[in-house]
Amino acid sequence: MAKIVVDGVDFSVAEGTLLLKALEAAGHAVPHLCHDDRLKPHGGCRLCLVEVAGDRRPVASCNTVVCDGMVVQTQTPLLQTLRATNLSLLAARYPADALTAEPQHPFHQLLAGCPTDSPAVRRAVGFHDESHPYIGTSLDRCIQCERCVRICDEVQGQFVWASWQRGEQTHIAPNHGSTLLEAGCVACGACVDTCPTGALFDKRSQTAVENWTRSTCVYCGVGCQMEVGTANGQVVQIKPAASPVNRGHLCVKGRYAYEFGTADDRISEPMLRRDGTWQPVSWDEAFDFIASRLAAIRQQYGADAIGVLGSARATNEENYLAQKFARVVLGTNNIDCCARVCHTPSAKALKLMLGTGAATNAFDDIEHTQLLMLSGCNPTENHPVVGARIKQAVRRGAKLIVIDPRRTELAAMADLHLAVRPGHNVELYNAMAATVVEEGLLDADFIANRVDGLAEFSQFVRDYAPEAVAASCGVPAGLIRSAARLYAGAKPAMCFHGLGLTEHVQGTEGVMAQINLALLTGNLGKRGAGINPLRGQNNVQGSAQMGCDPATLTGAQSFVEAGAHFKSLWGASLPASHGLDLLSMLDAARAGRFKALWAVGYDIYPTLAHVAETAQALAALELVIVQDLFLTETAKAFGTVFLPAASVFERDGTFMNSDRRVQRVRQAIKPPGNAQPDWWIIQTLAQRMGHQTGFDFDGPEAIWNEVRQLWPAGAGLSYARLEHESLNWPCPDEAHPGTPVLHIDRFASGPRATLACLPFTPSPEQPSQDYPFVLVTGRTLYHFNAGTLSYRTPNARLRPSDTLDMSPQDARRLLLNDGEPVRIRSRYGEAVLPLRISPTIKPGELFATFHRPDLWVNRLTSSYRDNRVNSPEYKRTAVTVEPVFGGGN
Repeated sequence: MAKIVVDGVDFSVAEGTLLLKALEAAGHAVPHLCHDDRLKPHGGCRLCLVEVAGDRRPVASCNTVVCDGMVVQTQTPLLQTLRATNLSLLAARYPADALTAEPQHPFHQLLAGCPTDSPAVRRAVGFHDESHPYIGTSLDRCIQCERCVRICDEVQGQFVWASWQRGEQTHIAPNHGSTLLEAGCVACGACVDTCPTGALFDKRSQTAVENWTRSTCVYCGVGCQMEVGTANGQVVQIKPAASPVNRGHLCVKGRYAYEFGTADDRISEPMLRRDGTWQPVSWDEAFDFIASRLAAIRQQYGADAIGVLGSARATNEENYLAQKFARVVLGTNNIDCCARVCHTPSAKALKLMLGTGAATNAFDDIEHTQLLMLSGCNPTENHPVVGARIKQAVRRGAKLIVIDPRRTELAAMADLHLAVRPGHNVELYNAMAATVVEEGLLDADFIANRVDGLAEFSQFVRDYAPEAVAASCGVPAGLIRSAARLYAGAKPAMCFHGLGLTEHVQGTEGVMAQINLALLTGNLGKRGAGINPLRGQNNVQGSAQMGCDPATLTGAQSFVEAGAHFKSLWGASLPASHGLDLLSMLDAARAGRFKALWAVGYDIYPTLAHVAETAQALAALELVIVQDLFLTETAKAFGTVFLPAASVFERDGTFMNSDRRVQRVRQAIKPPGNAQPDWWIIQTLAQRMGHQTGFDFDGPEAIWNEVRQLWPAGAGLSYARLEHESLNWPCPDEAHPGTPVLHIDRFASGPRATLACLPFTPSPEQPSQDYPFVLVTGRTLYHFNAGTLSYRTPNARLRPSDTLDMSPQDARRLLLNDGEPVRIRSRYGEAVLPLRISPTIKPGELFATFHRPDLWVNRLTSSYRDNRVNSPEYKRTAVTVEPVFGGGN
């Protein structure tokens, strides 16, 4: 600790603290305009000047670090004069009407005690943009603090803003282009958030906020913390909150795509389909109907003819109740969630090889690693806040390897880009491992102490030497060897992967092959290392972890290890039969053995691969219960009952993010009409079906406390702690600090892990003369999954449609033009999308987004699945492309 004296009073502060922050902590805050805690110290506005004994001139406290013995004065006559002078210079040509119109801005608050006349000459406005759907400009208010420039550079890494010219001609404008979007703006809103004057503003945030509520974002699995501003019972503004996850930053979806809750087609009453028409009913009538039909189906066909799907958009507490309902009320292990189609391969691989089916390291390790290897993921679009942190880490000197068929934004920044052929990940990783073994790049100490199977593995990977597999996987042998050397030589090296690794017939084995590399090089059990799946949805980690999986109980515990405990606490026997996963449920429905499905917050019809097979299965069901905010495509085509759920802003509970943090979700507004939280709906139906005991919770916290009794690794995560702490599980008791890094001294499965010999098996889905292209599907920055939320917001203006991306070479050969509609045909169906010619795509390969359900991209994808966990192969489909004459379907 450093001892300092401030205005004659002694204080103790941590060594290395910024003086500005020390003064605030001591209750002697000084004014400032150019400083933002998220940015590097700047010292530009000169308002935070203080006098420090021993210095000849006043110093800017925002870029001065505390040292022991420092004596500081903050309110001398000289300082007051300097601040007044600097403020008057900033206000000299400032629009006085702005002060009265919007007094809340920091600059306006500083000027409140310094009245200014309306300026004779107002600032010239060098840039004005009305075209952006979210960000407005009033640059006559700009005071050249450059916070917008710096935050775009230092946090988002987009470099949209720049300071132009010098002296009195200095002005802020985009780096290039005539609009913000032309300049590369990704609408994160960071520039608006930091602006102290309102020169940049949120166009839709003109309503004064009545209340702010801290909560967690509902989009991707990063788990960004945010402040939800409400007025008149509606969400009117969202701001980023400071947390270890997002560090005061948000992406375009988290910050701006919040209006779905008030969309015109929001459903707020229960409904039954009668004679082909949806009719509103009371909750009692809906529950009586469901209870009667479920009982009848169970009586006629058995409990295993019924299944329940949990939701990545529901809370942990609600997913826990969903699987408890399936197992206790219905008597079946037929419970699953959307993790099945994305990261169940990750969980399976990590559990098999290391003992815990979750990320090994926290996001904070991005700032502590020497190298990042990204496989089949595009974080700047799909996990934008993590993507921004990765960009900044690379700018600071971290090495970057990107393994992806496309030349993504991060691939363009990478030291090495390995443009692997879709579906050949196992082959490529085996080749990297062969290089590590052959060239002696192993971490001998780590292997000796913690790894088994090296001799057998070394013999196995000889057949995968880079020179032997380069032609097959599409990556030159020299590049494979360079990547292996770079990864093995970096200590520590951190891996992130996404659905480009998991959504293949060898998805699980792709992750296992990556784990092999980490074991060979000792990149596990230490900060800045590890194997880390980037979870796609906000609570997909939590929904599976809570037991929405047919093979595991809450906490990803096996029936053998935890079944007796669950039986005792629940006071009920567990189902004896093996449960069906989602895809197996649909297979059984087509075969006539499965009769009823309850889908909570999951629109499976447009989102599962091979739409035609999904439709056949859903049409064969006798009862389809859909629980959601909107009448989804599943509900429209096949629903029997619709139950209106509360949105993320209308309920309490917790989410679990990608790096194993459990974080609070807090109700900010009331649900519309008769919509209810998922937990209330599940519990009330259980009671209606005769299960009062075990479904009598008074709220989410009580449910969570039961979860903590059953899940030893989460026992210490009480609501009281979650109010003010951000903790990674395992956290076994309330004195435990949480576990940011797994497997430090031993693996969860034991002291040693075993290398896996994984032969490469090509996908049955192969291109041919009739279907010469390989199509990969994925997400884009502005939308999310089936567009259920994001397409009901102005994000639809930023990305109006899904597109088919094609290389310029292929477009020229086929005489296709950018923007024209094209028909894509596969062996399974067809879809029509606008063409986007892109140099990021290799000849012979294509990429399509899948967010608009009316475009039905999943009509194209096949029914091939991961050979261990049944996840669909979305990332490899053979297709052909042709122009659409007439411009439509």
